[in-house]
Amino acid sequence: MSEVGASGVGTPGVGAPGTKGGRTREAVLRAAIARFGRDGYRSTSVADIARDARLSGTAAYAYFANKEALFVAAVDEDAAAVIQEGLSSVVEHDDLDHWRQTLIFTLLDAVGRHPLARRVLAGLEPDFTVRLLSIPALEQLRKASGERIRAHQLAGKVRADIDAQQIANGLVTIVLSLLMTLVQIGTDPATLLGPDVAAVAEAALSPPPGRATGGKRRMS
Repeated sequence: MSEVGASGVGTPGVGAPGTKGGRTREAVLRAAIARFGRDGYRSTSVADIARDARLSGTAAYAYFANKEALFVAAVDEDAAAVIQEGLSSVVEHDDLDHWRQTLIFTLLDAVGRHPLARRVLAGLEPDFTVRLLSIPALEQLRKASGERIRAHQLAGKVRADIDAQQIANGLVTIVLSLLMTLVQIGTDPATLLGPDVAAVAEAALSPPPGRATGGKRRMS
């Protein structure tokens, strides 16, 4: 199965938001998320999804070129909903420690309500797992996390000799990896997110004892 870019999942000019076509496209996407999440890519047909959306068997092709394009769009939509909840936890909590402790639990809770995202994270659709690393919503989460770390650098709460965005990208990748592990093996989050993981974040962000954070210094 070849991967289709997000820009290629629909038909240009068709299904604009707020129009009848837009509402029909959303109905197809909702039905696709539910059906793909339950039965998987190989066991689902576009006709199945059209019936679930109460449309004719070929109606979906006005909005998505083929089954693969529809699946890609459905994965993007469902995964973005999960990540948006994680993004809200970054935006809403000013305290860095609270954010670090909350983000993984927020995402894990959200995954439970999004069956297709959970299926992909669980490795049941291996051709698409890597796609999660590049969806726009995840880039938003990386950016917001970088801004949060940068703000705490300016406030003297985070060490100044690190690249805020680079560290944010790394921490988000670690969180996503932990989320995939939790989904796949069912490990208790408190066990997986114990002192060792907390120590890694602490070492990456906290100023060395007795050192001020003001003024960015060159790393040796």
